[in-house]
Amino acid sequence: MQYKFYGCEKAKEIQAINHEYKIKTPLDLYDALLKIWCEYSCAPRMRNNWSEENPTLGQCSITAFLAQDIFGGKVFGVQRPSGDVHCYNEVDGKIFDLTSEQFQGEELNYENNPQQFREKHFEAKPEKKERYEYLKSELLKLK
Repeated sequence: MQYKFYGCEKAKEIQAINHEYKIKTPLDLYDALLKIWCEYSCAPRMRNNWSEENPTLGQCSITAFLAQDIFGGKVFGVQRPSGDVHCYNEVDGKIFDLTSEQFQGEELNYENNPQQFREKHFEAKPEKKERYEYLKSELLKLK
């Protein structure tokens, strides 16, 4: 498979620290999530635009926090013109964004962005925690 998400070329160097899932690298996680991402896991405000052709749409924060569970590191957020924050991961200085393809070629600035914390995201939007839990449970089923 040819990967197109931001940081895919370095993602194969990142190894899982949590072996609860059958995932070794972010590439494995991306492959697994392609089977799981769906309209339900998409952010509610974007569901009308979600499609199998753009499966990463509205999946950023829940995907980034799940990746953090598996690989460690930190989650950062790019401020979007809409006021929303787009989340991505950094592990050992390597940045990857499993959901960058939703922007269809738009280049995001991955430098000097604020760290994001799941507690704040989940407190602000409880549905986000439900969607994150859904991804986790579906990922465990793939074992």
